[in-house]
Amino acid sequence: MSQADRAAEQFQRLHERAPSGVWSAPGRVNLIGEHTDYNDGFVLPFALPYRIAVAAAPRADGLLVVTTVGDDGVPQRADPVAVADLEPGSVTGWAAFPSGVAWVLRGQGVTGGADLVIVGDVPAGAGLSSSHALQCAIALALLGLAGVAPDEHAGPTLAEVARWVQRSENDFVGAPTGLLDQTASLCCVEGHVLFLDVRSGVRELVPFDPAAADLEVLVIDTRARHSLADSAYGERRKGCEEAARLLGVPALRDVPLDGLADALNRLPDALRPLVRHVVTENDRVLRTVAALRAGRVADIGDDMAASHASLRADYQVSCLELDIAVDAAVGAGALGARMTGGGFGGSAIALVPTGAHGDVRAAVLAAYAERSLTTPRLFAAVPSAGAGRDH
Repeated sequence: MSQADRAAEQFQRLHERAPSGVWSAPGRVNLIGEHTDYNDGFVLPFALPYRIAVAAAPRADGLLVVTTVGDDGVPQRADPVAVADLEPGSVTGWAAFPSGVAWVLRGQGVTGGADLVIVGDVPAGAGLSSSHALQCAIALALLGLAGVAPDEHAGPTLAEVARWVQRSENDFVGAPTGLLDQTASLCCVEGHVLFLDVRSGVRELVPFDPAAADLEVLVIDTRARHSLADSAYGERRKGCEEAARLLGVPALRDVPLDGLADALNRLPDALRPLVRHVVTENDRVLRTVAALRAGRVADIGDDMAASHASLRADYQVSCLELDIAVDAAVGAGALGARMTGGGFGGSAIALVPTGAHGDVRAAVLAAYAERSLTTPRLFAAVPSAGAGRDH
């Protein structure tokens, strides 16, 4: 049963009526381009086949009533809140995510109440953007109940919806995230990676079919949970902003690769690693896109490895579990591997020849067992469809 069908079934069970519609949004993997989005740079995500689905129906009393149902079928209902009364800080915990979306959309004229029932299979805390999948699905559901469907030619565009979701997380939830995850969840297309220039908003869908090259992208969910709101993510972002100010540029995206050495010489020691990572990571994204356009999927492994080394040593957002996963995968035959997502836990990805899948999987599991770490979850990631209405 699809997540959309599960959501509709649970809505019927909990509310004794059918929902007005069901919308869903996927989690994502970022192939390369980490911590570049809030520096006006380049990113290259693709959507996962795992989704968060929201079944919804309008309410006449202006209340937002949100229920999430886990795999065990047990519903967890948040306290009802009046959409008109929502303000940052008024809702905490997991309910802040749907409430934040309703708060932002209220400013766009979407003021009605709603019953929402949420189900999904995007692993939470795995760095695969489960929170953004949730928020994007809720945004589409609340817009849909108001008779608004995002369109590139009329009404709000998907890019505008992504910015609204970003604002809900930045200003309501309190997590200083960039635009990568929301845009990926809303705009990705099956069989492609999404090449996004965050500054301009220009998007290009680049064909990405690892299987045709006898390869797969293996996701290694380390089960080392992270939270961007509680981590040092915000400190890194503030450091990047301070470095851009000192260099006299709008964002670190404006530091050219051939001017990197000069830029680093003008900065205090503490900021140099952050700048070095962002500038070189943007270049790695561009090289990866060029390789994929030319059909050279196997050639991107070196840049994946260089990305992880930079995130570990310069940006310092890796952790033991991520480093073990990357090292074990590469040692067993992966062409390249790297952490994906904000870091401090979450997931790694590895570009693996199909014939080496068993060896890589066994090596990762053995490396974790040797160190008595929680057994990771491994699965192949297939570029999948973005968010939309299911029913």
